[in-house]
Amino acid sequence: MEEFKKLEIRVYPIGIIHSPLKAEEEVPIQPAFSDVEGEVEVFEEYAEGLKDLEGFSHIILIYYFHGTRGVKMLVKPFLDNEYRGVFATRSTHRPNPIGISVVRLLKVEGNRLKVRGIDVIDGTPLLDIKPYIPEFDSVAEARRGWLEGKIRRDFPRAYGEW
Repeated sequence: MEEFKKLEIRVYPIGIIHSPLKAEEEVPIQPAFSDVEGEVEVFEEYAEGLKDLEGFSHIILIYYFHGTRGVKMLVKPFLDNEYRGVFATRSTHRPNPIGISVVRLLKVEGNRLKVRGIDVIDGTPLLDIKPYIPEFDSVAEARRGWLEGKIRRDFPRAYGEW
């Protein structure tokens, strides 16, 4: 195990997520509740990898939380007043500040993807893209952990604006 603690892993952006959101306070709490449209710019050297992506209605964006400041092992999520372990939340304050969002793919134009459901600030470095496949990525019997009973059917309207 000690050899893994010393393992250096290098990851490089493959593109940039462009968004009308300019500050963390403007960001919707989750992409499933966002109608914000944006554009994913994939750097030219990776553009060939977008072949056949237009057949998918949704994609998974994997990105780097470049605006996050500091790591916290305990965080207070917006739906709770109790501190929770960072790995039991979707907080940005992670040891490796990597985020994921499932967004609707509207259009592929060369090396640019038009998407809806953006929940990141403008200029977020893109690390990877994967197609969302319901049969692989959705688990009907999944449990909600500490969130059980906190998410209502009319979520997010039940919680008002954030």
